[in-house]
Amino acid sequence: MATLRVPDVVPTPAQDSERLRKAFQGWGTDEEGVIWVLGHRNANQRRKIRETYQQLYNESLIDRLHSELSGDFRNAVILWTMDPHERDAKLANEALKKKKKSLHHLQVIVEIACASSPHHLMAVRQAYSSFFDCSLEEDITSNVPLPLRKLLLGLVSSYRYDRELVDANAADSEAAVLHDAIKKKQLVQDSVVWILSTRNTFQLKATFECYKQKYGNPIDQDIKNCGTTDLESILIMVICCVDTPEKHFAEVIRKSVYGLGTDEDSLTRAIVTRAEIDMMKIRGQYFNMYKTSLDNAVIDDTSGDYKSFLVTLLGGKL
Repeated sequence: MATLRVPDVVPTPAQDSERLRKAFQGWGTDEEGVIWVLGHRNANQRRKIRETYQQLYNESLIDRLHSELSGDFRNAVILWTMDPHERDAKLANEALKKKKKSLHHLQVIVEIACASSPHHLMAVRQAYSSFFDCSLEEDITSNVPLPLRKLLLGLVSSYRYDRELVDANAADSEAAVLHDAIKKKQLVQDSVVWILSTRNTFQLKATFECYKQKYGNPIDQDIKNCGTTDLESILIMVICCVDTPEKHFAEVIRKSVYGLGTDEDSLTRAIVTRAEIDMMKIRGQYFNMYKTSLDNAVIDDTSGDYKSFLVTLLGGKL
């Protein structure tokens, strides 16, 4: 389901480091050389390149990329070169420390908590504490107002069971709990937060399906009917990231390229974080929803080395 293309015969980390070193030397940077190496290596391979580059040249590859590249291209390449859990910790911190936070910024927290594995979420929390000298939970508490704070804390603090296990009776009873809370517009009562933050993905999908069968509407539609505040929007996002993450990220990409201007930060985040996970499914979902190619949308709305790099991660060629 990934779109990342790794060659059948991969050069050694030393050879890749040497290629990158040459790309940085001389008059100007060889951006194509940087894309050729880093744009075709998976997370483990990129980690080994970083480690080898440090050993060979006694400098950080991330720091060198920062000094050699610029703009949105630099941001995308650096995020891609980082370990995924360190990258998400950085993205979460940036979102939480925005002076004027909005739902748009907080969605990265939902993505990390609900569209990633529990092992990845745990690694992000550990990296966050290491990088920023406080926990992710502390920064959510300090920077997010109630009632969103209560929901986000529940989501990032849990550790979901990560195997396919479904209890049909629990799905039925918890669908009723969710329906009652939605009917009373008590959307962040303890039972709702507990269900959404602790149940495994397969169990929640069964609960959402049971809800639809019992009460006639998809659960996200009933939540939408409760109001249009950030709370309803975040809850709908939680359900989408759990149930159909490819739909969520297709929507993120669509919003980033549609209309006047491009939201490069959102576009970069969606492609960089999902290229090794489910970008193939996102591409299919994008076409089904918008009747146009995701790849073409990216090509039409970006330019230069930034465009070349994103298209490379999408598995395409210009």
